[in-house]
Amino acid sequence: MSEEVESKIIIIKGQRVILDSDLAELYGVSTKRLNEQVTRNIERFPPDFMFQLNNQEVNILRSQI
Repeated sequence: MSEEVESKIIIIKGQRVILDSDLAELYGVSTKRLNEQVTRNIERFPPDFMFQLNNQEVNILRSQI
């Protein structure tokens, strides 16, 4: 795994994840565009490919970054 990708991985809910904004940056697209494509092609992704944080989790994450 490249150092660039590894540096983007964080632990949330006990899982190693990459935020959508970081993944979009790695692919050179906007976050909005990445999320649109995932939503339109959801059948191409495994069921655990993405999850959404609740407000409390977002606030905790913001305080850590």
